[in-house]
Amino acid sequence: MERASGIILPLFSLPSPYGVGTMGQAARDFVDFLADAGQSWWQVLPVGPTSYGDSPYQSPSAFAGNPYFIDLDLLVADGLLTKAEVEAHEWGSDPARVDYEALYRNRLDLLRLACERGWERDLAAVQAFARNNEDWLGDYTLFMTLKRHFDMAAWYTWPDVDVRLHRHDACRRYEHELDDDVRLFTYVQYLFFSQWESLRAYAHSRNVRIFGDMPIYVALDSADVWAHPENYQLDERNNPVEVAGVPPDYFSSDGQLWGNPLYDYEAMERTGYDWWQRRIRAAGRLYDMVRIDHFRGFARYWSVPADATTAKDGHWVDGPGIGLIEALRRNNPQVDLVAEDLGTPTPEVMELLLASGLPGMKVLQFAFDGREDNEHIPHGIPTNCVCYTGTHDNAPLGAWFVEESAESIDLARRYMGLSNEEGLVRGMVREGMKSPAVLFFAQMQDYLKLGSASRVNTPGTIDGNWRWRLQEGQLTHDLARRIADMTRLYGRRAGR
Repeated sequence: MERASGIILPLFSLPSPYGVGTMGQAARDFVDFLADAGQSWWQVLPVGPTSYGDSPYQSPSAFAGNPYFIDLDLLVADGLLTKAEVEAHEWGSDPARVDYEALYRNRLDLLRLACERGWERDLAAVQAFARNNEDWLGDYTLFMTLKRHFDMAAWYTWPDVDVRLHRHDACRRYEHELDDDVRLFTYVQYLFFSQWESLRAYAHSRNVRIFGDMPIYVALDSADVWAHPENYQLDERNNPVEVAGVPPDYFSSDGQLWGNPLYDYEAMERTGYDWWQRRIRAAGRLYDMVRIDHFRGFARYWSVPADATTAKDGHWVDGPGIGLIEALRRNNPQVDLVAEDLGTPTPEVMELLLASGLPGMKVLQFAFDGREDNEHIPHGIPTNCVCYTGTHDNAPLGAWFVEESAESIDLARRYMGLSNEEGLVRGMVREGMKSPAVLFFAQMQDYLKLGSASRVNTPGTIDGNWRWRLQEGQLTHDLARRIADMTRLYGRRAGR
């Protein structure tokens, strides 16, 4: 891996007139900005469908793409929609915030129109796509079809017990009776992956690669759990016995109660971790490099009783360890992996990271708590890691310098030689750029010097997350030039 740098920007944060960022022209414009700024990487959040809470980390599928990211202007250009049909819908009143309610009300109706017009025309290509994705596509399309049929209820509350328990005859019956929706969700995935492959090819043509994020867990209300309950710790009625979370930490005194079902790693090991192998291969078709979210869960994971109200009631359980990591790397050598190893360092996590050889993560915002052995302090971080000013779970630097304690800010100023003349935010980005880490990332908000209103996510909260968006005109040629100058100065213009 070459010394290089990149920028974090969720796909939903791109500007567009249709309520959310997409894989259209604005995405290509951002790739051009990255190339002009000397950046080699675009880091995105998970691009799967979202459901309740709008979180990309709570998806109804570990394999599918988010229909909201399908660009409507590209569908107009392809003859599948008209401009008037697209503009007839209200996509939200604030271009700086994603309006998920408007997307939920309107997007699928337009995609249904596109399907009606394009299905026969694209049938051969759709069938080829279905064959290439047969290990997940059928389960996902039937799952979404059944959710619509049962008024979007969670699968574990569906009134038909046979289909709730994924019995073959019941599934085939509904697949036949509801074939219009099955076809719709199939075509939507075909559109998503067609546009994604085009965007990724464009990024590669500009020497920009895509760094994706893979949540360690899947949502309970997902096609993955419904179709393959044998992979999870469920009771005889397919209800979770214990669920995922993290103990109290920097972000929350109660910990975080995620509620995801926990894996049955013993059952998975007996199949050679087949589900994980398929998941990594699928991620490799989307991304050039993959961040394994919550990597520490492979060493030990926090297990919380399913009826608990906070994560404080959980306990540690040993994870699959190096056996799973070696299996994934052995069978998927084409996929570069990064371990999200954040949190209180423990011997078992440090040992697993070292044994795996994967680069971990260091975050500058965590470096200035006064501990002499702080693992994020720039002079102590290893080359084999990815350095961040902050991740999508952190405040942008413009907010951090306002909200952080006076002691931490004073230490940061003294350590990094920050000055008001240079600008505190620019100085912290500069420190990350010159760090020994092989890769460095900052949030786009950091380069724009934005404050708390641009925060993407506040862990442990639900309201207001996953909504911030760029505005037209914020990415200027002058900003790209200044980023490129710093990138060149600190030797991060990889392959250029």
